[in-house]
Amino acid sequence: LTDEQKGKFGDYTEFWDGATDTFYDEPNPAGVDAATITEALRVTFLGWYDAEEDDFEGKTYFTRSLTESDRPEPFSRKHKQVCGFLYLRSLRTGSRALSLERGSLLDIILRLKEVRPQMWEATLGTLAGISVASDPKLGISPVLESINTALKKYVPKEWGVEPHLKVSNLTREHLRKVITAFIATGDGDHAAPFYRQGTGTINMLVLAMLSQIAQDKQNVIFAMEEPETAIPPYAQKRIVHEVRKLASQTLFTSHSPYVLEEFAVEETVVLGRDGEGVLEQKAITLPDNVKLKRYRQQFRTRFCEGLLARRVLVAEGATETSAFPVACRRLAELKPDSYASLEALGVCIVDAGGETDIPGMAKLYRDLGKRAFAICDKQSDANKDLIEAQVDLLLMHDEKGFEAMVLKGTTEAALKRFTKLIDWPQDLAQKYPDPEAQAAAALTDYFAKSKGSWGIADFLAQCSEAEIPQWLRHAAVKLKDACLPAPAGGDQPAAPVAAEEHLEAVVHGTD
Repeated sequence: LTDEQKGKFGDYTEFWDGATDTFYDEPNPAGVDAATITEALRVTFLGWYDAEEDDFEGKTYFTRSLTESDRPEPFSRKHKQVCGFLYLRSLRTGSRALSLERGSLLDIILRLKEVRPQMWEATLGTLAGISVASDPKLGISPVLESINTALKKYVPKEWGVEPHLKVSNLTREHLRKVITAFIATGDGDHAAPFYRQGTGTINMLVLAMLSQIAQDKQNVIFAMEEPETAIPPYAQKRIVHEVRKLASQTLFTSHSPYVLEEFAVEETVVLGRDGEGVLEQKAITLPDNVKLKRYRQQFRTRFCEGLLARRVLVAEGATETSAFPVACRRLAELKPDSYASLEALGVCIVDAGGETDIPGMAKLYRDLGKRAFAICDKQSDANKDLIEAQVDLLLMHDEKGFEAMVLKGTTEAALKRFTKLIDWPQDLAQKYPDPEAQAAAALTDYFAKSKGSWGIADFLAQCSEAEIPQWLRHAAVKLKDACLPAPAGGDQPAAPVAAEEHLEAVVHGTD
């Protein structure tokens, strides 16, 4: 605590033992002189539901006042300012941050710097002397004169002055609300009110003002919600580094990979709520097959989306990652009552980069409280057991290759139609002068050549429901059933595709 904080909160301070990370509460006053013991301030937040008002309420109190006093002492906004707690939330601060309204950020900065603008009387006097729309060319003056002429019929001529327009509500409080800063952005010189700027500009300006407050404080805790809102990636990174330099402690909430990748694994926690609505936090623990170098290099493309999702589908490779979501989306478009896209199910698909990496990737997300699923080609019994131990549902077909499963499961008409829709690579065009006549063979080579570059996904996107392989249709239904709660009363809808005798051997998982 700073000297200012010690003086302000002396009645509520306690002693913290840095060696044991506990509060020192022994009945020995001399013990607080130890080098590892320092003064600390503890606060407690209490939240409750008010049934009469049908609303939630919450207050923060000095912890000692809750146990040692008959009247708990609230930890107010002024107390938070003394502690240097800065909270950036543009919806709360942006609309009036650069006005002179009491409690605005500009007002706080002026008070901290002990600046008292002596402007009110002069401003009020200037406004009082201004007549609005007095030019007869505007057409308002003749109307006011006719009103005055009619008025003289009922009142003495000495009564009052002629009607005229002036600025009203000339009080200091009203001026505080209506005076705001004008700012010009870009290359032009046109200035607009602060609150008329874009969301990103407002966020940056509010951040700049908070940094002004932080520079005058010894200890600052900086909390910032969604720093990526309406701000380009390079600016997001700049914000993170500048705020971390300003504050003793920084707290960010974010969904941006550009923000998250600036923090080490041990500095990042994943927040979520369980089925009862209880907020939980999970630390990120990398499995043995995911090295820190790989995690950082592939964070944007492979790991970030999974950290932010509730459900994660771990795919064996790039082909499954690109093709399966397209198949589900196409089926949902054709028959929305029976199928659902991965986006509608809240499922993120992640490329494991190989069949041996599926168990480790699934464990990473499962340990974070996510529901994990997997999709892959036919596996050995040993690897299949490893995968099933980490996922709620395993979608595994019997072919050695996703392309082979699609080619065997679709129709000849769909293959021939697709041969006429694509631009054939030169080498394949020479090998198959008439690809429609050899559709299966030609597309086998085409899918092998375009593996991982959406070739098979483009094919599935133009198929009808009957042309999409039956395994994919079953897998889409199976995943939907695993994600969505069962209908009330236990009545299950009819399966949209004919059930196969050995369905469980094709689509593995728990019912």
